[in-house]
Formats: sequence, structure tokens, C-alpha cells
Amino acid sequence: MAKVAFLGLGVMGYPMAGHLVKAGHSVTVYNRTFAKAEKWAAEHGGTAAKTPREAAAGAEFVMCCVGNDDDLAMVCRGDDGAFAGMSAGSVFVDHTTVSAAITRALDAEARAAGIGFVDAPVSGGQAGAENGVLSIMCGGTEGDYAGAEPVMQAYGRTVKRLGESGAGQIAKMMNQICIAGLVQGLAEALRFGEKAGMDGKAVVEVIQGGAAGSWQMANRHATMLDGKFDYGFCKCRLDARDLSICLQTANEIGAPLPMTALVDQFYKDIQQMGGGRWDTSSLIERLRRLS
Repeated sequence: MAKVAFLGLGVMGYPMAGHLVKAGHSVTVYNRTFAKAEKWAAEHGGTAAKTPREAAAGAEFVMCCVGNDDDLAMVCRGDDGAFAGMSAGSVFVDHTTVSAAITRALDAEARAAGIGFVDAPVSGGQAGAENGVLSIMCGGTEGDYAGAEPVMQAYGRTVKRLGESGAGQIAKMMNQICIAGLVQGLAEALRFGEKAGMDGKAVVEVIQGGAAGSWQMANRHATMLDGKFDYGFCKCRLDARDLSICLQTANEIGAPLPMTALVDQFYKDIQQMGGGRWDTSSLIERLRRLS
């Protein structure tokens, strides 16, 4: 078993760090709000640290799940950053959804200090983190990934290396692009049925076993029809952030994303409606207010 640090105890990180303890690893945690780190340590028996550097000192693997590019840079860099506390040969594993640009920049800084770096964004939401069944998309060298994979398996059902540094983040962007289109399509179909006087739940019973079926349809159609939008970690404000990353990268590489650009604007519309904390299935509510 390994000595591990975990940085960031949000909705995802809190249970992920707990799974590491259950798997037998020795875990030290850091959170921007120290009281939350103390609470986690009291529950799980690990150690709470006051800075990323303190948490990372002596760790073989430093796992991280924070908010965005700036948060990631803050916990990595500087005198109190994780890189300053890590030893040569240790590996930093980033589960944050961020741009490929910050990933590659931090990868280069880590390697200059003799530290490995794996970008490993996750999919599966809050339920996946709590149940330890996340899908983890990884980029980095084969050696760094091979060392980190057994640790990630504590909370990952599917863990796969997809290429060099940044490949994990590109894969997560592809994941978010797919989801955006599926949820918008489902929202349009259900609202269309409402306007036509159809029983949406009855229709889904018929069509979900065919080509139209998806995880979104199976798990979100009923709550969408009932106007309930408080399910899981996938909030509109967060998905708008993710799609903005997708669109920025698409512009850099010359890949057209017309549908993604539309849904990105729709998420912004929902935030203006006061639904920034609604889950992404609230795309149907935007359509309701239009008609």
C-alpha cells in the first residue's frame, strides 16, 4: 500500500479520498477550508494538512481534485504548493477538469523537478465518486501511469491511459461534448411531446430500448418531466465551464463544434434564469420558458 496525499475535498474529492483509506493506503488530505480536512480525518482516520506542501511531503502519489485551472495552479506552485513538498520519483495525479494547456505546463514543471505527472479527469459524477465506480481518462508517460493506476483503482471502475500529457483532458472534453448533445436532444424530445399532449414517461418506456436510448434517458427523463433539477454533481455552471474549455481547445486546433457552442449558450441562459446550481437536465426548463 502507498503513502498518498489528496488535495481538494469537494463533492468528488471527499469520497474519493475515503476510498483510498478503505483500500489500505495511508492518506493525508488538504482542503482550502482546513476545518473540512479535519472533519474528513476524524471520519476516516487519515491526517489533515494545512498546506498542499505539507500534505505532499513524503507522499508517493499526490492526487488532486479542485475547481479549475487557477485552483490547480495554486495547489501545485509556490512555496506552499505540492510540487515544493514532493520528492523526485513521486507522481502527481490530477483529477480536475481543466484545460490541456495548464496540464501540459504543469507536466513540464513537474518533470523539471523529477516529479511524474498524470492528468486523469473523471466521469461518473457524485454517485460515481461515492460508490467508487468512476471512469478515469489518463494522459502521461507509461511509467507514471503504471505506478498510479493501482491507486486510482480504489475509486475507479474504468481506468485507462489514452496517450501522453493532456490526453486525459482531451478525452474528458470529448465526454462533455457527447453529454451536451444527448441532454439537449432529450430535452427537446420531451418538450416536443409535452406540447403535443403526449405522456412522456410512457413514450420513454417504448423507445429507451432502441436506438434513441441512453443513460441520460434512462436516469433523467422522469425528473426532467417532473421539473426536478437537483440531481448529482453535473451543475449547469460547471458544465458551462467545461464546454468553454472544449470550445477554446476546438478553436486552437481548428475543430468545429456547432452543437456544443449552442448548448454552452443554453447553459448560460439557465444561469441567467437563476438555475446555475440546477443539474444539466434543466435544459428542458429553458425550452418550457420559451414556449
